[in-house]
Amino acid sequence: MSEKQSIVELVDDLPRRSITTIVLEALDFVVPGEWNHITGFDNLVRAVAGTDAVQLKRVGHRVREIYDDPSTGYQKAMKVYRVVDDADVALAAAAMADKASQKIRLLSFLDRMTPKSDVTQAIDLAVKVGAEIVAFSMISNLPQPNIREFTSGLAAYSGASKMRMAALVCIDGVIPLGPDFAQGTMKLLDRIKEGDLEQSRVFQRLKDVFPGDGGKERLGFLRTGFDAVKGWMDSLVRSRNLTPQNITGNIKRFVDISDESLDYLGAFLDATTNYYELTGTQDVARHLIRRAIGEVGPADRAAQPGPAQKKRK
Repeated sequence: MSEKQSIVELVDDLPRRSITTIVLEALDFVVPGEWNHITGFDNLVRAVAGTDAVQLKRVGHRVREIYDDPSTGYQKAMKVYRVVDDADVALAAAAMADKASQKIRLLSFLDRMTPKSDVTQAIDLAVKVGAEIVAFSMISNLPQPNIREFTSGLAAYSGASKMRMAALVCIDGVIPLGPDFAQGTMKLLDRIKEGDLEQSRVFQRLKDVFPGDGGKERLGFLRTGFDAVKGWMDSLVRSRNLTPQNITGNIKRFVDISDESLDYLGAFLDATTNYYELTGTQDVARHLIRRAIGEVGPADRAAQPGPAQKKRK
């Protein structure tokens, strides 16, 4: 995706079927019915509000204007969502592209992937949570990343937002680190040093969006942010009884995984999915569509004549 594309074009370019959509469909049991994969900007506008052809044009025009306005944070949020995935996806996305329409075999890719260490996985998880806080704050037009506002907003997450967080919990949390990943990650974050953080590719790509003048302050932000979110993640794990076994069991309906290969599943999903970017695109577009509709008015208003067109009595 080009950074010069409008959000309308980004939604139009979303794939109907890909490894990412397959995996997200497999994770529907975690947040049942929350995520509906809609492609095409006009289709998304209809799903959000339902409207006629004239209104679609007006909404699309206003969405482009808002997205292009540098005083809003929508483009910046999209860049954050994209960068989160870019660090992981490049390895195998192209090689797997032609496999999206069939059951995917994992074994042929194992020689190119190795499981991350617990420390690396914990850092990447904390960085992704931090990125979610930053993107939320940008979309909400907050002057700086606000952990308290985010935790309040997280309770109301739905649709693509909730699916993204559920995928984070499953793919980057439970599968590689187990059901108690949140507590274990917090313990690791309390012990790691700035040098450990600097080894993370995801952190290196995103560090400038985190508040703080240096590694120590940014690490403090990531620790505080993860600590604020771990209760929500623990609650999701308990309420859905999430384990590596039941998550992989659902994914195995679509991905051909042997039991001996489960240690590599986290690396495989990191390398072949871009769930942050895909759901982030849908999320940003929905926010923009709702705002644009509020500003241009309902469809029936668009059809009414303006003051100059009204006949004098």
